[in-house]
Amino acid sequence: MPPLAPERLKGFYVQMTRIRRAEEAIVARYPEQEIRCPTHLSIGQEAVAVGVCQALSEQDVVLSGHRCHAHYLAKGGSLRRMFAELYGKATGCCGGKGGSMHLASPETGMLGASAIVAGTVPIAVGAALAAALRGSDDVSVAFFGDAGIEQGVTHESLAFAALRRLPVVFVCENNLYATLTPLSKRQVSADVSPRAVAHGLPGVSVDGNDVLAVYEAAAHAVARARAGDGPTFIEAKTYRWREHVGPNFDVELGYRTQAELDAWMARDPLLRHARILETSGVLTAAERLALDREVEAEVADAVRFAKASPFPEPAALYADVD
Repeated sequence: MPPLAPERLKGFYVQMTRIRRAEEAIVARYPEQEIRCPTHLSIGQEAVAVGVCQALSEQDVVLSGHRCHAHYLAKGGSLRRMFAELYGKATGCCGGKGGSMHLASPETGMLGASAIVAGTVPIAVGAALAAALRGSDDVSVAFFGDAGIEQGVTHESLAFAALRRLPVVFVCENNLYATLTPLSKRQVSADVSPRAVAHGLPGVSVDGNDVLAVYEAAAHAVARARAGDGPTFIEAKTYRWREHVGPNFDVELGYRTQAELDAWMARDPLLRHARILETSGVLTAAERLALDREVEAEVADAVRFAKASPFPEPAALYADVD
């Protein structure tokens, strides 16, 4: 794969930083009790969303699960409209009726998200089938966690997509836990990508904290799909820093150790990419600080917008309902 342009590499950093700072803002404001919906954070997992979505075109589509903030933003969703949605406001991306787990931005290719584990995997396959029937080269992506591979609908989707050689990429964000249950207590193998091979499609495992490794795997999978060679399964090994649902750290619950969390935090995808950019002369420390400040201002603006926005009118309860 040819080397990426410096501005593109900087863009990876900015996107990951935007996701991180947005979710840190949620952490800071959640105790105010103005964000009333449950929220699942991707702090520590930003490289997966950015690496995959950077390999897509604007016409390509993605679908997500309950941990969807990163996918929404990486696919071009509005930061203002995301925060407004979290605050339940009429200016939210779903009119304030979807909340944290149901973000959508169809205009940028984020078709939606669902709190049902693996619930959007077959929808992504359906989008790929529609693209194939239209004769377009659009690609769809299904994002899901490692618990998603334990759902029957995922295996049905993999088998059907392989059979029809559909232009879909399955992205499993393996963060090692299904709520509080570690992968080692649910599956005999630490790798989930071989499950895809059994259904007749390539399965690859990548370091999900290395945005460039994720991008390379995704770009290859997207190229295969566009060429009519069918689906690919990508397992991105990563780790969530915060609790399964909510803004806090949760090592006191006993299902994981502080040492394990510390080891993964030392592999911070943002700092890792920043070091690469600084070492290669693409981004100086001063330039990085300036970019960080721009993102922080953008996030602060989004929070102000959300708080100032109106709540939906009562009549909106019946809108979009057939």
